[in-house]
Amino acid sequence: MKVAGFTFIRNAIQYDYPIVEAITSVLPLCDEFVVAVGQSDDETLALIEAIPSDKIRIIQTVWDDTARAGGRVLALETDKALAAVSADADWAFYIQGDEVLHEQYVPVVRQAMETYLTDTSVDGLLFNYLHFYGSYSYVGDSRRWYRREIRVVRNTGNVASYRDAQGFRTRENKKLRVRLIDAWIYHYGWVKPPETQRKRLRNANQFWHSSTTIDKANAGADVFDYSQIDSLAPFTGTHPAVMQARVDRLNWPFTFDTRQKRYTPRVRFLTFIEKLTGWRIGEYKNYKL
Repeated sequence: MKVAGFTFIRNAIQYDYPIVEAITSVLPLCDEFVVAVGQSDDETLALIEAIPSDKIRIIQTVWDDTARAGGRVLALETDKALAAVSADADWAFYIQGDEVLHEQYVPVVRQAMETYLTDTSVDGLLFNYLHFYGSYSYVGDSRRWYRREIRVVRNTGNVASYRDAQGFRTRENKKLRVRLIDAWIYHYGWVKPPETQRKRLRNANQFWHSSTTIDKANAGADVFDYSQIDSLAPFTGTHPAVMQARVDRLNWPFTFDTRQKRYTPRVRFLTFIEKLTGWRIGEYKNYKL
């Protein structure tokens, strides 16, 4: 079994993306790892080149800044990285620049890839998600956060990044058939210094014109107000080992009363049903279980 990893990145230093941690977290599973490094305004290329692994192969890209609506340019960059994966790779593991795989799940992922290696009815593997918010001590627990997404795809040449690069479909725009595995992706995109988070969102606004959150971030203060969130839960687990140094460097205060739930009556009812039954009514699913 041959496994390739792939990702894309641009301006990682300027916007404080844990891209080195993201890549190194999945390297133990990979025989090679392709990084599409976009033309940046900082030393992102040097940052990736400094990762001490001979598995990493860098391709330098130029983003199409005209492909803005709906985050389309992110999908295009993802496709460039996937296209550069060796043709003889069986599986391709996708990790975004603010996502990390905890080392405790490496054996789980490897076992799943081995189990379904010859089962061509399985196009990919579906992961659960933890979305950290404000600091490394809180995770989002409301309906606004997606619960699952595809991160391992069969390397058939017929898979393409979908919409804003959150997930995948076939080139014929069909949903992938996936198996849900007992592994979690730790998403750290909402844990940054408040001033850096504001800068990141202002930059991202050009790629998501319809995002209410990002539109709000374009106005007002120069720091992001993390207190404007509907619901959070305390994180009681451990962070991936590759993230520990970053966790230890946290230097801004953020606390949240996890007892408060700022829900509309509709969301409160839907949340009650989900907690009672496990069914998230109206959940967006870009895959077939």
